[in-house]
Amino acid sequence: MQITKIDLTNKRQVEDFLHLPFSIYKDIPQWVPSLQMDERLRLNPGRFPFYKHSYAAFFIAYEKSHPIGRLAVLDNRHYNEYNQEATAFLYLFECENNIEAATGLFNAGFDWARSRGLTKILGPKGFTPLDGFGLLVKGFEHRPAFGLPYNHAYYVDLIEAQGFTKHGESVSGYLGTSIVFPDRIHELAERIAKRRGLHIARSNTRTELRALIPHIKELYNSSLEGTTGNYPLTDEEIDSLTGQILWLADPKLIKLVMKDDKAVGFLFAYPDVSAALQKTKGKLLPFGWLTILSELKRTDWININGAGLLPEYRGSGGTAILYSEMFKSVRDSGRFKHAEVVQIGVENEAMQREMENFGIDFYKIHRTYFCAL
Repeated sequence: MQITKIDLTNKRQVEDFLHLPFSIYKDIPQWVPSLQMDERLRLNPGRFPFYKHSYAAFFIAYEKSHPIGRLAVLDNRHYNEYNQEATAFLYLFECENNIEAATGLFNAGFDWARSRGLTKILGPKGFTPLDGFGLLVKGFEHRPAFGLPYNHAYYVDLIEAQGFTKHGESVSGYLGTSIVFPDRIHELAERIAKRRGLHIARSNTRTELRALIPHIKELYNSSLEGTTGNYPLTDEEIDSLTGQILWLADPKLIKLVMKDDKAVGFLFAYPDVSAALQKTKGKLLPFGWLTILSELKRTDWININGAGLLPEYRGSGGTAILYSEMFKSVRDSGRFKHAEVVQIGVENEAMQREMENFGIDFYKIHRTYFCAL
């Protein structure tokens, strides 16, 4: 067994790191490869915005020159400065069911984190606040929504064997068009919006959607006041997010709740392109982009990736606006038959309970882990 900290200028090591998941999941029909262009960018310090303020190390476990495991450990300086912590993130862990390989990877990652003065490790957690997070612990029989982690069930044992304990969980739920959504919620949403002077900003074209991006950054960063566990987005990170939104989004599915000319809430939803990524193995070139564009137009699945209001607008029925718009995104499209509401923190008991009352089935759970170094 050999544990190697990869040199990001070594093409073979980079390719080993990127291609390992394809062998790990070769017999798993549910697995969806990541968009390889994005995966490759994460390993490019000269182009990826994360490296302008933070650091990462990538490790591979080799057995007789054959890669059987990998791990990324992140030192996110913006997160630690904002939260006054010294925390490392674990991310991109993939491994055969081999405890020796997993232990070797984590020991190497622990040593690297300690050498940087970090005192604990948390994850799986990504490079930006908008990356899918956690280890899948329920819902292995379902295909993951685009951008969300999928893993073998045995990963739980491999990670817990390293001394990790549960830190938090999030749930993802299924919403079908057969659900009878209460008319009273739409009526309440209209009354609340009128009373508070709120309206929904929508876009019909990507040009109109681009004009909403500055509002998204201001809204996200404003919502962090008084919270922990997150950190503000930089201009470069917003630019990267803009590219992803404009490439994958149906502009009609990105909605902002506005008070005059200020964004106070949001609803992000995307057509799901997981089936196309399975067909193209995550590649855009030479013709994968055609398959993905076709899937954007024909898929009957939608992923609702985020919904929220600034704290001062949540009470007195304010969340009814989000629920109403969430249902309208599915109903008014005319083509979506299935929706997944992704990664709602289990600590948000009120939202989870209300959604269950609407008939949403929380059928997936992702878990984050913690370990002192």
